[in-house]
Amino acid sequence: MPIRRAAVLTVLLALAAPALAQDRGTLNPKPLPPLANPDDPSTPAKALFGRATTPAALPPQAIGGYARGCVAGAESLPIDGATWQVMRLSRNRNWGHPRLVAFLEKIATDAPRKAGWPGLLVGDMSQPRGGPMLTGHASHQLGLDADIWLTPMPDRRLTRAEREEMSATNVVRPDRRDIDPSVWRPEHLRLIKMVAREPGVARIFVNPAIKLALCREAGSDRSWLTKVRPIYGHNYHFHIRLECPAGEAACHDQDPPPAGDGCGSELDYWFSDAVLNPKPRPPGKPRPPMTLAGLPEACRTVLKAR
Repeated sequence: MPIRRAAVLTVLLALAAPALAQDRGTLNPKPLPPLANPDDPSTPAKALFGRATTPAALPPQAIGGYARGCVAGAESLPIDGATWQVMRLSRNRNWGHPRLVAFLEKIATDAPRKAGWPGLLVGDMSQPRGGPMLTGHASHQLGLDADIWLTPMPDRRLTRAEREEMSATNVVRPDRRDIDPSVWRPEHLRLIKMVAREPGVARIFVNPAIKLALCREAGSDRSWLTKVRPIYGHNYHFHIRLECPAGEAACHDQDPPPAGDGCGSELDYWFSDAVLNPKPRPPGKPRPPMTLAGLPEACRTVLKAR
């Protein structure tokens, strides 16, 4: 159990996201001040990639791993589509590998017809050049991750203030042991199932209570459930992760998810007292931030490209 708990905590840290769907943005984002010495080898990579406001004008390529990489030739998802709207515009995180942008546009188009979901509210994707973020996710670095709010798109265009300040919908009960039946809808299941069945989806991360509901409500068609993986912090949105694009050898996929639907003892563990109510631990020594040397060498080229 100690080894397993340590592994779970590692996953939690890797997916921890202070910049959550319910956290507000700002109506007046201010540019970050220039770094005094950006070429200093000790400069955190997040300080460098967090200041890149435009994509690298290079052929599209995902480079490295989901939590240690970057993306060249990223595209932005338009902030408005017929069946999607981008949220938290002040973060400038509606960028991704062209494959991710095309994928989001496709599932947004399919959602009303296939899932009864009126449209997507899209949260964080990646920064213009991917890489580590100043706040929030440890992943989302390759341009292949995207957060989709568990709030259906309204039948009107949201104002800029609403996009920055409204909260996503929390679909999990306060005790974290199940979904909140007052806000959980059958369309949530249909949407997540639709996305999980799309070719090229590597993982979908959801709160364990959401996974529990999906397991209970899935019926006989359960093959898609293996891609839906439980992790805390995802009670306002679900996180889509795509596989590396074909032919991009510099991109490193995760191992395939475990066999089975993930609805047995593996899921039970997330509701154990050790996980729901962990004992306080003394704070450890802070880890030094990742520097550019910790990323693939090609990410230096991405960062320096015009």
